[in-house]
Amino acid sequence: MGDVVSGVFHVAARGRVYLVGAGPGDPELLTLRAVRALQSADVILFDDLVSQQVLDFARREARKILVGKTGHGPACQQSDINALMVKLAREGRRVVRLKGGDPLVFARATEEIEACRVAGIAATIVPGISAAQGAACDLGVPLTGRGRARRVQFVTAHAKDGSLPDLDWRSLADPDATTAVYMPRGHLAALVEKTIAAGLSPDTPAAAIVNATRENRRSIVTTVRALPAVATTLPSEGPLMVLIGAALDEVAQRQGRDPSSHRMLQHAG
Repeated sequence: MGDVVSGVFHVAARGRVYLVGAGPGDPELLTLRAVRALQSADVILFDDLVSQQVLDFARREARKILVGKTGHGPACQQSDINALMVKLAREGRRVVRLKGGDPLVFARATEEIEACRVAGIAATIVPGISAAQGAACDLGVPLTGRGRARRVQFVTAHAKDGSLPDLDWRSLADPDATTAVYMPRGHLAALVEKTIAAGLSPDTPAAAIVNATRENRRSIVTTVRALPAVATTLPSEGPLMVLIGAALDEVAQRQGRDPSSHRMLQHAG
């Protein structure tokens, strides 16, 4: 099956697959290793959430194939992506599987790594800055903080069948945690209802961020209680990230606002 050394799965020598994190959107947040992979790729299989500015780092001769997966609406089947990735690598090509954020955070890397192992294709993982980190940077708040948050938890509001997953609601209600919610569109109201029912204070600070780190990013800071309604005022296009927890008290205090109100943050490009 191959062994793992420094993120590289050593198997039969053929083409190679790179699972590359494109980061949350700002091309300047790409790692040097990600840029090198893009500039040496023969083929790039990229998601809808990858910005054109990131793709501009690819070498001119590289073939670019959109394999859209947005977490909602029509999308390429994962099995088809796996098959195409393996086929291209078996032809001896250097294949970059380019994913928004970090490839190991809600990006189905497990299936793609396993497809490479089964096919005897070498796979290298190139981590990226996560969407949660990008959103926190836009807000200017840490995900952890002494006296505010002692841990961070990443959850998804989108199960494989499109429903809201059965999450650990007591953990989500932990007042000492910062919760980053990926793919919340469509189930945010239900997630908030269940989290409040599990004990989270409705007045806990929360934020919704669209297109984190990009020039067209928009964010709103509010309370958990108001979050579902307020989030609908954000643009419907682009990746949405939700952050919940006392760590967001910082941005609320900087704004000098009543914590029960909400405010749209306009970001300079």
